[in-house]
Amino acid sequence: MADPVTNVETSSARQDGTDDVIQVKDLHVHFHTALGVVRALNGVSFNIPRGKVLGVVGESGSGKSITGLSIMQLVPPPGRMESGEILYKEKPDTAKPLNILSLGRHSDEMRAIRGDDISMIFQEPMTSLNPVFSVGHQIREAIMLHQNPNEDEARAQSVDILQKVGMPNPQRIARSYPHELSGGMRQRAMIAMALSCTPALLVADEPTTALDVTTEAQILELMRDLQNDIGTSIMFITHNMGVVAQMCDEVAVMYLGRIVERATVDDIFYDPKHPYTISLLRSIPRLGTNRGQKLETIKGGVPDPYTTVTGCPFHPRCPSFMPGLCDTVLPVETIIEGKDHHTVRCHLYPGSTPEQVADGDGRVTGTSGTAPNTGRAN
Repeated sequence: MADPVTNVETSSARQDGTDDVIQVKDLHVHFHTALGVVRALNGVSFNIPRGKVLGVVGESGSGKSITGLSIMQLVPPPGRMESGEILYKEKPDTAKPLNILSLGRHSDEMRAIRGDDISMIFQEPMTSLNPVFSVGHQIREAIMLHQNPNEDEARAQSVDILQKVGMPNPQRIARSYPHELSGGMRQRAMIAMALSCTPALLVADEPTTALDVTTEAQILELMRDLQNDIGTSIMFITHNMGVVAQMCDEVAVMYLGRIVERATVDDIFYDPKHPYTISLLRSIPRLGTNRGQKLETIKGGVPDPYTTVTGCPFHPRCPSFMPGLCDTVLPVETIIEGKDHHTVRCHLYPGSTPEQVADGDGRVTGTSGTAPNTGRAN
């Protein structure tokens, strides 16, 4: 039988938000192109408590990077924030959080927050570093802009942070240009720039993808030290479930622009609820398997970005698919009873109120009868 659940509107409703550094509420981001509308985010809601690490996982195209770019107000055109709120709270005793989306993308207020209070490690450093300035100059510029030291102090800080991220001969690297560095060294330079102003929130988009395992361990240790020393919150976007287990306090699983499950690391690994989360974990290669044994895969693929999927977005690939329900009704978010930090969007855990019906755009338009309790997926 399915675990008892309680209906909930958004994951941010799980807490009163007094100790959250960021709250994202019902965020919709669409890309209006000549071929149609790409609904990149369809009502994403989550919070990141101060000093905690939230891992965000899911297949490519699920909306992880767009969520991070939305927090930074860096969604590229023709992307557009259709609705929602992103509330940033600088300090716990701040009377009222600031809605980042109320600020102009290029406003002085947003520029003051971006890179200082909230920083981002981008997935591809070669397109993020300026090719005509040295690495040290770019780090020094960020430090001088937000912390106002003199140039000599900023230069010393830039060399120091390069050393902390494991750069060999940091003085020489500070004088080098991005094209003179290897891919891994460019990634470390990007990480150094993001960490240079000790941000309150760090959005890390696949920060260790291009690094060898030794350097990856150094970077993860540096990020943990930063979190422990100054209470930095981290949104850690990754495909590496091993890194998630090592780094994160909670995990949000995304699929097709929605968070389908969120829980503590232990619950995600040892007691997953959503069939998509279960399928992701089963597809991870494991030590000790028989030679020649095939990896488990998730059937099908992520739908075309221009395709609108009615009902549950995962139903075309779901092993627990229930015809007439999963393909027509959008599941509401529910809390697993006895686990206040475990939410899931799945008809296997229908809650106690009538389910909401989605129209052709996947938006809620009405209600239907309560879905039957059919048991959990295994």
